[in-house]
Amino acid sequence: MPIFIYNSLSRKKEELLPLKPKEIKMYACGPTVYDQPHIGHARSAYIFDVIRRYLTYRGYKVKFVRNVTDVDDKIIDKARKEFQGEDLNIAVGKVSTKYLDFYHEDMKSLGILEPDVEPKATEYVSQENPLMQKFIEQLIKNGCAYVSEGDVYFDIRKAKDYGKLSKQVIEKMELGARIALGEKKKDPLDFALWKSAKAGEPAWDSPWGRGRPGWHIECSVMSSDILGDEFDIHGGGIDLIFPHHENELAQSEAAGKKFAHYWMHHGLLTINSQKMSKSLGNFITIKDFIAKYHNSELLKFFFLFAHYAHPVDYTDEKIQEAKQALERIAILKGKMDRSVPLNDKQSILKQFDEIDNIRNKFIEVMDDDFNTPQALASIFDLVTLINEHINDADFIKSGRKVLSESLDILGISFENILRIFKMTFLDEVSLKEEVEIEIEKRREARKNKDFALSDKIRKELEAKGIILEDSKDVTTWRKKL
Repeated sequence: MPIFIYNSLSRKKEELLPLKPKEIKMYACGPTVYDQPHIGHARSAYIFDVIRRYLTYRGYKVKFVRNVTDVDDKIIDKARKEFQGEDLNIAVGKVSTKYLDFYHEDMKSLGILEPDVEPKATEYVSQENPLMQKFIEQLIKNGCAYVSEGDVYFDIRKAKDYGKLSKQVIEKMELGARIALGEKKKDPLDFALWKSAKAGEPAWDSPWGRGRPGWHIECSVMSSDILGDEFDIHGGGIDLIFPHHENELAQSEAAGKKFAHYWMHHGLLTINSQKMSKSLGNFITIKDFIAKYHNSELLKFFFLFAHYAHPVDYTDEKIQEAKQALERIAILKGKMDRSVPLNDKQSILKQFDEIDNIRNKFIEVMDDDFNTPQALASIFDLVTLINEHINDADFIKSGRKVLSESLDILGISFENILRIFKMTFLDEVSLKEEVEIEIEKRREARKNKDFALSDKIRKELEAKGIILEDSKDVTTWRKKL
């Protein structure tokens, strides 16, 4: 079965046809490391983690690259504030290292896989590896860039079909465009490839004098160096389409590179319908979320309810809905483990058509542009189905395997769900005996159609934190979550 991806360049779904059979080269724009990672960063990283996991599951060998911007104006400003009086070059290095470490810690806490390669911008401007300078030299040689008093600018008038990714027209872009104070470009729409050095700021040697790269040149150079001049997928947030990705595409093609075949962009995250901002008091870091809920899986589960291309609005109500949904899986896992312990395995599992149909549905919807909301729907169909066969050991074994595999593809740790919710099925001998006695009393009451007594026993146990769950032939119990 083919996989279809919505391509931002063509504005339509296209069949995924990799450059090499069963190999995918994928590049995603990573963090600019100057502050604590927030839940918007988490969504971006998680989206491409799921895409990578699913492509791997479908038999592709995936090479995934996620870059790091470790020098820019924001990092320099943060270095001045956090390390006043220190050499700015050293301070910038400290800031980028500090916040990249935080980013790595948060990605690990979310269970997000490390990229195969994580290039840093500063690694591509050094005297030993001046690939950005060489790339810019090629653009100047091709007549697509020019030097202006130590700065280098890309001439968008020389770009072929500029605006084709963002679907913007140059004539309309010109309206209101202006050259800012200090800029030395010929045209307001031209963008910087190289910025001449300012006093004290980090700088590297170049044919045009000491300076540092512009933002857009970084990804063009790093992606082509690691993945080649032509690769399969380039991804990032929808806010990067213009100008960042538009400029990447223009300068890469101007340098003679075919660049990315498929462009994937995810929707942005808001907090109670507002843009996340420290000034509004709604800035939620990944650490803030985990400290509040003690549950990294919950944040990812919340993300799965929206298609990656759509915006998602974070609210306490939606987090509670995600928690209730995740608890359904936690409860089922506890019941399965109690009925059929994990060490009760057999080499050949029985095949059940109902389970196979759900697995096939999961694959079908994920093949359709990674439709995680529909994939979750199929998972909960399986949860319902297993609950209906909770006394069938063979069914549980087969169902548990498919459920575990499906959640693993989505980066959800099935084995840790019970631990995450701190849910333990009762094993204290005295309490177990007490509960079993009450369940037997309730069974007799129901047999005698004394439903008032049956309800009374249930409520009394619930008040003690014991939840009874009735199936066709048996009543099970657990501690309240």
